[in-house]
Amino acid sequence: MRFIRKEYNYMNFKKIVYDNQEKIIKTFQELLRIPSVLDYDSATPNMPFGKNINDALTYMLELAQKDGFNIINDEGYAGEISYKTSDSKESVGILCHLDVVPAGNKWTYPPYEARIVDGKIYARGATDDKGPTIASYYALKFIKDANIKLKKEIKIILGTDEETNWRGIEHYLKKYPMPSIGFAPDCSFPLVYGEKGRMSFDLSTKDFDDDVVESITGGNRYNVVMDEVEAVLKVNLEKEFNEYLSNHSLKGFVKDDKYIIEGVAAHAMEPEKGINAGLHMCNFLKNYSKHPLIDFLATYFYHDPYLKKMNLDYDDFEMGPITVNVGIMEISRNRIRVTLDSRFPVRYDINRFNKVFNELLVKYHLFIANKTYKEPHYISPNDELVKQLYEAYVKNTGDTTNKPFTVGGGTYAGILDKGVAYGMGFPGEVELAHQKDEYLAIESLLKGILIYIDAILSLGEIDA
Repeated sequence: MRFIRKEYNYMNFKKIVYDNQEKIIKTFQELLRIPSVLDYDSATPNMPFGKNINDALTYMLELAQKDGFNIINDEGYAGEISYKTSDSKESVGILCHLDVVPAGNKWTYPPYEARIVDGKIYARGATDDKGPTIASYYALKFIKDANIKLKKEIKIILGTDEETNWRGIEHYLKKYPMPSIGFAPDCSFPLVYGEKGRMSFDLSTKDFDDDVVESITGGNRYNVVMDEVEAVLKVNLEKEFNEYLSNHSLKGFVKDDKYIIEGVAAHAMEPEKGINAGLHMCNFLKNYSKHPLIDFLATYFYHDPYLKKMNLDYDDFEMGPITVNVGIMEISRNRIRVTLDSRFPVRYDINRFNKVFNELLVKYHLFIANKTYKEPHYISPNDELVKQLYEAYVKNTGDTTNKPFTVGGGTYAGILDKGVAYGMGFPGEVELAHQKDEYLAIESLLKGILIYIDAILSLGEIDA
């Protein structure tokens, strides 16, 4: 290890953090009260993702400028807050994002009020990713205020489009050099050293003309298990449908000619944790419809997110299995679109997948559109970066039971040549990102700041 805490024990950072608790919380609440959801209606050339996201970016950059940092506003696409105390060209990146997913309904407390209840701050974005952003910012601020010199420049890079297509960070990369090392505080502690690759695309066919099915509609995101689907049928199958619901312990109903199934949403990286309403609908209809698309979905994806029926399954000893989620169905005469989101481990044979899958598409008269592909991101668990960040975590928590791990999701860490996802969820905490009643415990926020102080000092290297 190039750095251990005793090298700067003259600074009582814990006292500094807790003495500034009120200020930290106030700043956090102000940021949370900005509903920074993608909004094309208010977008302009300098606010490409809408006014509210731009307001969040402006808030952070003005805060940093007031606190004496160097800042960059990349035309509203991204921001940079930097701390540089040497002539070195090396830099450490901390990659955060300020956009949030829509709040949705049924919150106990208003999602943009940032109300404190029992030591927890409730708001959309509390954990994903405004809490980690504020923690990273104050960690760097307290280092700067202490006038600690580092050999490497530290850059907090603020993305604005992480929840959709990463256009903000991609725009930034075209103009500014990306640090070759760093972390994204957008997952969980201790740290994530591997992220599965992602391949998503739309399935379609030339036409949809069926004697039984008029349309099937459900889902709204590639990366979420479909929790409700509606089929409009040309024939009366109400009796058979109710029997199917009963036999499969499903919720649903028939209204006029509309057949509804209610499932359970889950993230696409863990589709087995949900109940895919759309695939259940296809499984029900396959006995009545003759259309190859419905047959294909029911035959190969119903109750099989691991592609075992295609003989394309693979369970990596380190990163887990390949998974596929069917997220959106828009099937009718006017539009035919079914979205697939696959997460695959680093050692998966993607060439074999393409060969076998394409052969099946030909057989079922289907084709692919809008394909996107992202390679898996993997850093050796024995890498010095992993060791340094894990040490910073252990020093502040005393936790040696939980070890670095891999996930099926993707973070900005994958942009870095050598990067990991690092916090800010702690082991044992309930994961509420993208869900109602998202919150961050104040104690977790303060503890996160202390961990990030250690991490920055370690990666930035104190200049004696």
